[in-house]
Amino acid sequence: MDEQQHDTVAMVPTRLGTLRVEASGIGRPAVLWHSLFVDSTSWDRARAALGKSRRLFMIDGPSHGASAPVTRRFTNNECAGAALDILDHLEITEPVDWVGNAWGGHVGALFAAAHPERCRTLVMIGTPIRALGAAERWQIGALVALYRVVGPVGPLVKVVERGLLASRTRATDPDAVHLVADALRHADRRGMYTAMRSVMLARRDLTPALSDLATPTLIITGDELPSFTPSDARTAAAKLPHGTAAVIAGTRHLAPFEAAPSVAELVIDFWRHGSGFGETPTESAREVRAGPSLVDA
Repeated sequence: MDEQQHDTVAMVPTRLGTLRVEASGIGRPAVLWHSLFVDSTSWDRARAALGKSRRLFMIDGPSHGASAPVTRRFTNNECAGAALDILDHLEITEPVDWVGNAWGGHVGALFAAAHPERCRTLVMIGTPIRALGAAERWQIGALVALYRVVGPVGPLVKVVERGLLASRTRATDPDAVHLVADALRHADRRGMYTAMRSVMLARRDLTPALSDLATPTLIITGDELPSFTPSDARTAAAKLPHGTAAVIAGTRHLAPFEAAPSVAELVIDFWRHGSGFGETPTESAREVRAGPSLVDA
């Protein structure tokens, strides 16, 4: 592998419009797909560590960051197809290591299930497996309707911040708060509304996809994420032939930004040993608990 690879940015045509892809690091290819509401800058605190052993391809999802807004309803299966379009366009034929945060975990699971020969390992971070319940659907539907009418106003932004970031993060990490607020306020309004309806309100249960998933998989969750608890993560990992669960204390959905050193340590260790996970039933439901880490100054 060429150790002189430089950071690059490409605007790649896909079935969901033109998507921005930034590449950095050296080594085997890894695809990074972010959470709803933010963009690929949410990997900034983890990318240096992850890029020491992987060539990272960080995708801005449809209607996020510098990617084109999508104004029709779309599915996570189409997002997985768009990722395949990107890999084909960039002539990346060897299997990739997929790291997905929340929304990106859904896309990654569907990508790995549909194209197992193109996915070496899968990491899902803060990714609820089940579809929304009735109460959640009502609450989130109200949020989406409010966004359609008033846009990213202060109170709505605060609701999103509380949904994505743990209480400690909101109190002590202004850069994380700014990341969420800035991404939401700068997003194309119609495109973000469409994304909220498509990949949040219409989110499907991932259980059927996981049941057929042979890819070595690490499922990470935060202990402040009520929609996907540590128990939920262990249960999901136990359903996989090669699955393991990990918990990062003091995080919600955005653990790659809230606790980047802990996330990087878990992911890098998994990359080293992931293909050996799940050799016994006890290993398939193994839990690693990582404590909160201070962000490097």
